[in-house]
Amino acid sequence: MGTMNKTISIHKILLIESDEAPANEVRAALAEAGSGSFEVEWVRTLSEALERLNGKRIDAVLLELSLPDSQGIVTFDKVFAAAPEVPILILGGNASEALAIEAVGHGAEDHLPLNHLDSYSLTRALRNAIERKALEEALYDEKERALVTLNSIGDAVLCTDVSGNITYLNFVAETMTGWRREEATGKPLAEVFRIIDGITRKSARDPMEMAVEQNRTVGLTVNCVLIRRDGFESAIEDSAAPIHDRAGLVTGAVIVFHDVSAARAMSLQMTHAAQHDVVTNLPNRLLLNDRITQAIALARRQKKTIAVIFLDLDRFKYINDSLGHATGDQLIQSVAKRLLACVRASDTISRQGGDEFAILLSEIATPEDAAKCAAHILLSLSEPHSIGGQDLRIVGSIGISVYPEDGEDAETLIKNADTAMYHGTPLSKNPNSGCFLGYVRSSELIDSIKREKLQKQRIRPTEVHSGYTGAERDSADCSCLTTYWYNLSVAAPKLTHEQREKVVLDDLETGFLNFAGPSLSWVKVPQGQDPRAIGLEFVEWLDDK
Repeated sequence: MGTMNKTISIHKILLIESDEAPANEVRAALAEAGSGSFEVEWVRTLSEALERLNGKRIDAVLLELSLPDSQGIVTFDKVFAAAPEVPILILGGNASEALAIEAVGHGAEDHLPLNHLDSYSLTRALRNAIERKALEEALYDEKERALVTLNSIGDAVLCTDVSGNITYLNFVAETMTGWRREEATGKPLAEVFRIIDGITRKSARDPMEMAVEQNRTVGLTVNCVLIRRDGFESAIEDSAAPIHDRAGLVTGAVIVFHDVSAARAMSLQMTHAAQHDVVTNLPNRLLLNDRITQAIALARRQKKTIAVIFLDLDRFKYINDSLGHATGDQLIQSVAKRLLACVRASDTISRQGGDEFAILLSEIATPEDAAKCAAHILLSLSEPHSIGGQDLRIVGSIGISVYPEDGEDAETLIKNADTAMYHGTPLSKNPNSGCFLGYVRSSELIDSIKREKLQKQRIRPTEVHSGYTGAERDSADCSCLTTYWYNLSVAAPKLTHEQREKVVLDDLETGFLNFAGPSLSWVKVPQGQDPRAIGLEFVEWLDDK
């Protein structure tokens, strides 16, 4: 039959006792424990003890406070300072019990009265002290590892108790909140962790409160912004979770968060780039469609009117090709600035690409307001643009569509404004003939204007004037594009509505104004000149049926 070898743990005990009799008692009691589990080393003075503590490992100290070279609590304090990691038990009688209790208050593990000391109680006290100290050391090491880990990660970690008071911040959390752990401990979470909604600027809900109430991990508020102690703001995101004890009860919460300011700024930058023109920084087609859709929804609820203006820059390609793309880009930027100056802050200017722009007038009283805005735009654009030390001139053609008469969605409004603009593009072979303005009008408005003008001039709806003096077509069954043309280079754009009405009536008398089908088309021509003489053609007439 084989024998089994057991590894026996031998604890090294330092006995500090000036009297030989008590020292022998202690050694005898430990010897009775058997198995050689304790190895006792005896010294008589404090100086010998301090010298020994600086040497090899000691597992526990049995200390008498009255020594030849030291008396009272000072003795313990010096031993404890020399070996704070070693458990110290105080030996003494009834007379020194008060002093022993004081030593326990200073950090001693326990005190043992010599007159009641036996092998069992002494060995149990020593083992308990050694094991307790080992456990404390293990817990301390584990806590240190946890703290090192928490301080090494890139996220901020903040802990609270169940009442919402701060119990811990790691280094990153200290940096982001502006509070040192020692200052923040015990303070309410809302005082240290100040968070708001980045859009509404209102206080965000306490994440610790949500985590404890719902007993689960919860995310922080969207667009959450942390206000540091000095007022600096940073965008944050992440989560909060409850902390449970061994019984499963919630004892607090841990909040983990990190700075996303750079990521959020990059996201906003990418979103902006996706919705804006690179050259002008104006909204692009995507953003314009979205804003028109929103404006239509608002106009529908409030029974308002909005308008879309489509602008094409004439001869821009010639400038771009002859002077270079850099000059072309600068000219486009100059045009964008002037367009912005012509509209309200609530309106939207969009570059559709190349030499085309679209303008959303978010609210107008009448379609004539859109026409006035368009006239103002063309007048502004006609002024010289100083680019690279030279003055460049450019003209444009404009088309207008009005909600709801000309369309009830963004796509239709843009399409109709584009159509009106192309029908209003100068048809003259002479590029200096000027700009035309065309806009789609609702059939009801056109019909009312037509009836009023026909009644004043006593012209039958079946009578059509061809657009130049002396030429008349009788009983023509024809139609005209739904546009309203006006040569801004001939008629001053500053005319009032009444003055324009008089011009219309005058043109009816001279034959320069033409009615056809459900719409009105007119071109102002200098008195006494045949329109064809200056290279102008009217809208295409359809063949008689």
